[in-house]
Amino acid sequence: MRTLICGSLAFDSIMVFHDHFKHHILPDKIHILNVSFLVPDMRREFGGCAGNIAYNLKLLGGEPIIMATIGEDFSPYASRLESLELSQECVRTVPGSYTAQAFITTDLSDNQITAFHPGAMNHSHLNDVRSADDIRLGIVSPDGRDGMLNHCAQFEQADIPFIFDPGQGMPLFNGEELMAMVRQADYVTLNDYEAQLLQARTGKSLTELANEVSALIMTKGADGSDIYVEGKMLSIPAAPVSQVVDPTGCGDAFRAGLLYGIVNDLDWETTGRLASLMGAIKIESRGGQNHAPSRMEIETRFAESFGYRL
Repeated sequence: MRTLICGSLAFDSIMVFHDHFKHHILPDKIHILNVSFLVPDMRREFGGCAGNIAYNLKLLGGEPIIMATIGEDFSPYASRLESLELSQECVRTVPGSYTAQAFITTDLSDNQITAFHPGAMNHSHLNDVRSADDIRLGIVSPDGRDGMLNHCAQFEQADIPFIFDPGQGMPLFNGEELMAMVRQADYVTLNDYEAQLLQARTGKSLTELANEVSALIMTKGADGSDIYVEGKMLSIPAAPVSQVVDPTGCGDAFRAGLLYGIVNDLDWETTGRLASLMGAIKIESRGGQNHAPSRMEIETRFAESFGYRL
């Protein structure tokens, strides 16, 4: 069953500075800041919310269709998607642009200086949800502002249920716009900080927001997640982890679990636990798409974590 994943595809360049920024940035000279850091360690990761969600949904056996805009430098990522058998039928190249990318420099105290270039992502409104065939479910994850607005409206017009996942895109919208997208959606997913921000922007309580959709899901990191559905709140435990390596992309892995559970008509208790498990598996490896458990390994770990089988 095809699931349309609207969001970004991006390159993440992560560099490590073998010292501490505080030794090189003078507080009284911030107004004339001019610094250069030698970064002997660097890696390039494949990322973006749509890419990460689709990667995890594919691990579960789903059929994700990525809808995104990319630049002329996308070739390495395109080869990766092809090797993973992830469809590029709804991936549009924007001539004269770069693919969205983040440049992240980390010091030995895990402080980060990040520059993000949206590039082709700013043209996501050129894609139309209604151009995709045979879609059972969708998600609108962080992307270009106009693209997110359009895609929410298009899902509603096409009568395709979808998850609204504002994430780091939330500051792009005012309260009225956010409320309109919530009302167009069938499901909303947020982390606990984003939930506070959405309430502040809309003037609505979490319960009021949950009443606008079939289910509202709020993640709480190591404290698990809460699912507001049918007038009640389900408390979902976090799946156990062997080690915490890198939280990058954990929210996207969680959302893949939600999509899989919804499209396969799993109950919310199981859907929430599967989403939690996908986040736990991801956090044990570096980068958003370097974990590669088999479907059997996911099922075995689910049973070990929660005491019953998928």
